[in-house]
Order: sequence, then structure tokens, then C-alpha cells
Amino acid sequence: MKMKTILAILFFSIASLTAFSQDPKPDTKTNSQITTNAVVYRLFPTQNTFIFIKLNTQTGQMWLVQWGLEADKQTQQILSLEVLSYMEVNDRFTLQKTENIFNFILLDQHDG
Repeated sequence: MKMKTILAILFFSIASLTAFSQDPKPDTKTNSQITTNAVVYRLFPTQNTFIFIKLNTQTGQMWLVQWGLEADKQTQQILSLEVLSYMEVNDRFTLQKTENIFNFILLDQHDG
């Protein structure tokens, strides 16, 4: 009898966990709610530990940033200063890694 009680409790606990682990409702936030945590600049890591790509998420401009403990090892070089959008919307652009470690895809999250 004790074994049946334990199995019943175990069954109902697993059933309740799966019942509450469903996908949440679709995101119905407005644009102002989505951009509250948005930032203008994001750093994207590369395969090189000391190199990051700094992206202006409003305009799509990019810089290569090298960090180091010594001041002479810290640099920032231009990758692209072309302004792709003049709308001041944070998190419009993002970078997506590819299988090739030297390539990233610049994505426009508003217009595609």
C-alpha cells in the first residue's frame, strides 16, 4: 500500500510539472515596453578571446575592439561607419554568428 501511495504522488507531481511547463502566451508587449531594456551599443564575442565587435544597434555601425590588461594592447578600429538607419530605435540591428569564425551576419530586426 505504501508503494502505491508513493507512485501516485510521483505520478501527480510529474503530471503537474508537465501541465505547468507549457509555452507562455505570445508576447503582446508594445514597442515602448520592448525597448526598455534595449541599449545603443552591444559587444559580440569572437573566437579570439581579446577581440569583440562593437555594434551600434541603432545605426548598424561596427568597430573591432581589442582589450588587454596593458594600455598599449587596447585598441578600437573601424569596421563599418555606414549608417544603415536614421531611426533612433535601440536593438534594431544585431549580429549573428556563422559556421565560419571570420563571418557574422548583420540582421535588421525591424525590416528584415
